[in-house]
Amino acid sequence: MKKKYIDIFTNGTDVSLQTRSILVKKLTDKGYEVSFEYSGKAELIICIGGDGALLKAVHSCDFPGCPMIGINTGHLGFFQEISPENLDMFISDYENRQYSIQELSTVKAMVTTLDGTCNSHLGLNEIVIKGRHSYSVHLDISIGGMSIERFSGDGILVATSAGSTAYNYSLGGSIVDPRLKLLQVTPIAPMNTTAYRSFTSSILLPSDLSLGVIPEHNDDMIFIVNDGTETEYSNVKKIDVMISETYVQLMRFKNYDFWNKVKTKFL
Repeated sequence: MKKKYIDIFTNGTDVSLQTRSILVKKLTDKGYEVSFEYSGKAELIICIGGDGALLKAVHSCDFPGCPMIGINTGHLGFFQEISPENLDMFISDYENRQYSIQELSTVKAMVTTLDGTCNSHLGLNEIVIKGRHSYSVHLDISIGGMSIERFSGDGILVATSAGSTAYNYSLGGSIVDPRLKLLQVTPIAPMNTTAYRSFTSSILLPSDLSLGVIPEHNDDMIFIVNDGTETEYSNVKKIDVMISETYVQLMRFKNYDFWNKVKTKFL
């Protein structure tokens, strides 16, 4: 019989480790081989913890092609689908294929420096562009190649639909149904002066438009933050932000409803 592989990640808390121990016993009894690191051959990746645990797993597995599912032992658990007390139901539904796959689009930032070096950063939730800590940043922003604004403020956040309920929401951005493939550009503490005119609300962009960002040369340090991971750059020539062709596949079961989750988590 063909081996069945499942990878399990946790956030390391006591309740997550206890849940993992129970889950491993149930899965091995069903004939699955379980790994606690990315094996590259798993048919499913299970993340035990909160949303942060799932994001960490997504990045540590380099945005895997197999489905992922979350067991919520954290706080908000917006990505997470299963409660620890429902492990038997989860395994039964999984084995009987009583689930659907929700494809979540990702956002990519291409950073080009003055010496011609180009690096890419991928985010499931968002990409943040900001300056040195406690300093404002000045950015020339274009959409689809057309100049739109000269921004001054703490930075800008570019969120996916899935990431609209994360940092974007705390900045006053809109909640977006993850079935919509778009980018949301939300300013962080924008300023309007005689020299700089900045939008004070979010902008929604269709998936075929990219965002161009050119820092002013006196902004010597630019930070790119993708899903909480910060990378420092100097001498940045331009930054292009766009919808990526990479998707994250989240497993969803029959009772999942995005707007019901929004209601229960936020209201």
